[in-house]
Amino acid sequence: MDGKITSTDEIAELIVYLGRAARGGDTGSDLTAAQWTALRFFARANHVSRTPSAFASFHATTRGTASQTIKFLMLKGYLARHEAADDRRSVRFDLTDSGQEVMRDDPLRALSEAIDRLEGGLRAALRQALPSLAGELANIRDTVAFGTCGDCRHFSSGGTTSYCAYVAAELAPADLGRLCINFAASGGMKLALPGLPKEIS
Repeated sequence: MDGKITSTDEIAELIVYLGRAARGGDTGSDLTAAQWTALRFFARANHVSRTPSAFASFHATTRGTASQTIKFLMLKGYLARHEAADDRRSVRFDLTDSGQEVMRDDPLRALSEAIDRLEGGLRAALRQALPSLAGELANIRDTVAFGTCGDCRHFSSGGTTSYCAYVAAELAPADLGRLCINFAASGGMKLALPGLPKEIS
């Protein structure tokens, strides 16, 4: 390398800067950046993705580290554990009322407000580019890419119904637009691995 800074280097640095700047508001909270990430994930993920394995994949961390973060949030009263009715080994975590309340002080809201202030065309271009960027990074690192229904090749919509071919079922309105471990973008993003292990923690 000749040491020259390319435009892609500049974009990468700006993305990292935005992440750090958005976390700057964490300083007045008793939650760490990792704990905020977990709360956001469980607030945004659909019901099949609100598991320790899915969160570990999303946060690019180990199951053990993810479980410790989840346990802390449960002790704080921000997350509640639910066992699947048909399989006690499978669990899901949902935000409690207290978790919903603390999310109102999410430091990321400042970044959301900044994005909302962008001119409409810029905001639309950013919305289109970032899922593709996330998918390319997942491909490079050979890991799972998360995404939402509107960008997924399993998703179809007609009239008042929405359908997911991955689970072969209609989608509840509440799950539309939520993060999904089974996401697969039509543009070639890496398909999330099916058949995650049963949750035992």
